[in-house]
Order: sequence, then structure tokens, then C-alpha cells
Amino acid sequence: MRAVVATMTSQVIAALQPCAEHGATFNPPEITMRTVLILALAAFGAFTMAAMWQVGYVGIWQAGLANWGAAQVLADLVMMSLVVLFFLQRDAQVHGRKLWPYALITLAAGSFGPLLYLLLTPTASRGSSERAAA
Repeated sequence: MRAVVATMTSQVIAALQPCAEHGATFNPPEITMRTVLILALAAFGAFTMAAMWQVGYVGIWQAGLANWGAAQVLADLVMMSLVVLFFLQRDAQVHGRKLWPYALITLAAGSFGPLLYLLLTPTASRGSSERAAA
């Protein structure tokens, strides 16, 4: 495991070095965000698959409704999913993107929809969004 982490770390450090051949430099915000999204999607996907393997899709929903505390957490996650979809709808309109595939994924599988939306955002849109926010 340490060897894998060391290899990944050395690759990231190497990517941070200026590219003398082209005179270009590494763009940390873009690469970092994409890397974080890929890692989050992979880690949460593995966690979700393990949970589904153990209790199934319906079992996840049943656990969320098992008692008042679990139902509150489930309701909170549903509310946050709807809030995120609201903001994604506005972003999709501004950038001319279709939201419906990501909305369906969000309704069926929660945070996978927004994670995929952000991961698959074209680089030009990502840059203009960051400039507009500044």
C-alpha cells in the first residue's frame, strides 16, 4: 500500500514541475478538483457497492427508515440532493448542458449524480465558472 501511495505522490509532484519543453506550468486548481472528484467517486462507489452487496438496494432504503433517527438522516440527504439539483439546474442552463441524466442518477443513487456532473463538466465551462465566482 505504501508503495502505491509513494508512486502516486511522486507522480503528482512530477506533474507540479514546470514543463520546460513547452514553457507551460501545471494548473493545480483544475487538476486537483478533477483528482478529488475521481477519488471521491471511486471511494464512495466502492463503499456503496459493498453496502449493496451486503443488504441490497432496497435494504439501504429500509435501513434509512428503520427508526426516527435514521429517517431524519435520510430526509436530510434527500433535502440536500434537491438543493444540489437546484444549483445544478442553474449551472446547466448557464452552460447549455442537459441536467436530466444527472437528476435521474441523483434521484436513484444520491450523490453519484452531482459527482458525475462536476466530473464531466467541460474544462472551458469550469474555467468560466471559476472566473464568474471570483
